[in-house]
Amino acid sequence: MKLSSRGRGCCAGGSRERGPPPRSPFVHQLRFSPLEKAKIAFMTLTLFPIRLFFAAFMMLLAWPFAFIASMGSDEQELEKPLSWWRKIVDILLKAIMRMMWLAGGFHWINVKGRRALPTEAAILTVAPHSSYFDAIPVTMTFASIVMKAESKDIPVWGTLIKYIRPVFVSRSDQDSRRKTVEEIKRRAQSNGKWPQIMIFPEGTCTNRSCLITFKPGAFIPGVPVQPVVLRYPNKLDTITWTWQGPGAFEILWLTLCQFHNSVEIEFLPVYTPSEEERKNPVLYAHNVRRVMAEALGVSVTDYTFEDCQLALAEGQLRLPSDTCLLEFAKLVRSLGLKPETLEDDLDKYAASAMKMKKEKVDLEEFSAYLEFPVSQTLESMFALFDEKEDGVIDIREFVIALSVVCKPSKTLETIQLAFQLYQSEGGTVTEEDLACILKTAMGVSQIDVTHLFRAVDEEEKGKITYDDFYTFAVLHPHFAEEYLYADQMGAESSLKTSSLSAPNGICTDFSPDSSGDRRKPLQKKLN
Repeated sequence: MKLSSRGRGCCAGGSRERGPPPRSPFVHQLRFSPLEKAKIAFMTLTLFPIRLFFAAFMMLLAWPFAFIASMGSDEQELEKPLSWWRKIVDILLKAIMRMMWLAGGFHWINVKGRRALPTEAAILTVAPHSSYFDAIPVTMTFASIVMKAESKDIPVWGTLIKYIRPVFVSRSDQDSRRKTVEEIKRRAQSNGKWPQIMIFPEGTCTNRSCLITFKPGAFIPGVPVQPVVLRYPNKLDTITWTWQGPGAFEILWLTLCQFHNSVEIEFLPVYTPSEEERKNPVLYAHNVRRVMAEALGVSVTDYTFEDCQLALAEGQLRLPSDTCLLEFAKLVRSLGLKPETLEDDLDKYAASAMKMKKEKVDLEEFSAYLEFPVSQTLESMFALFDEKEDGVIDIREFVIALSVVCKPSKTLETIQLAFQLYQSEGGTVTEEDLACILKTAMGVSQIDVTHLFRAVDEEEKGKITYDDFYTFAVLHPHFAEEYLYADQMGAESSLKTSSLSAPNGICTDFSPDSSGDRRKPLQKKLN
């Protein structure tokens, strides 16, 4: 598979160089100069403990105000519009929260534009979402947010969350997402009696290098929204908290060790949807994202939170940060292959590939094989596998890539399927075959499998079976780290991974699965 449109294919030979891989939005790397390390060490012993103490103190100070304001009220009472005395509590809590951020090094917060009134825009869409420090605009506005229902049971923090009257999404209630959208619609049509709802439509944290696909939940009500963009113009980016990179406490520590932290919040003009956008929330989301990307000066990408899960799946083969399988997964979605039937599709395509008399196919044959007409999306997918740019691809590589996208954490199942596709009549594969299998499964253009192959091939036959590989994998469950990553990717690609099982952002996803046709062409208003 290629890493770029002019790159080398999975099993391609020659010395053609590939272009630099696109930066993954889910990866954040920090490198410190000796001077920066010395500064961090000094701040750790001096400023860090003081800041941490005062920030925690301010949060604890805010708790009784939020508790008193909520005391004696049932759930239904908390959902009523603000009374005059709660407006006073609002002012006190905002002042306390501002002192908390001041203690954290955010000495001033640069606000641009005018925040719309609730009657003008009931929903604020905020992006890019890159850190838990994105809570700053929430504490400045006390806008309601969409949160998991479990968060209200967190000591101290849960009380503060309940005070801003969020819209809770329950995992145990299968109908919760539909109820969430109905509640947002109800609040949006209250003529400003309810506070605005602040939503992070990306649904997960990125490194702010681009805007990933917006989930349509915030746009389903079809009401005007006000886009809000966030910037952190700091020389050293200790703010970003992605799925691959520094963990939550490390980000907190490094940020509090910076003398000053900058943040900019820009309120863009209210976006009023057209009639077409009201009917199509996916189109509405795409067009708002385009406006926000232009304001930020960044590109947009069709990567989604699901791509993040693919990149960080807990399988024995971890995908490198420059894998082209994310691009492949995006094309699979664009082509119209549905996630709920993907495993059945995989079985069908694998069985068909095994029956084919030839492994190489051209674009027309690939179209007939997939039972999809030739389109720009299909051509882009074909180009990913066109090793030598000679107009033919190895259909087996497509099946392996689809298996990884379909079952990212089940490495051995993918490798077993690959062995069935590549093995000779004796049930064996060669070192060259294994290289093709693993390069495709990892979405890279080159990989050295010599050490791994020799370790599996104990009898030095020059060929191995799947049973040989399986036995070796059971005895060496970390074979990729021991025989592949260490030689091929170095320490930079073996990044730490967050162990979170849910999006590490403020706003959970509440978009119903039936919120619209996600695969409908969206170019009509985007051109």
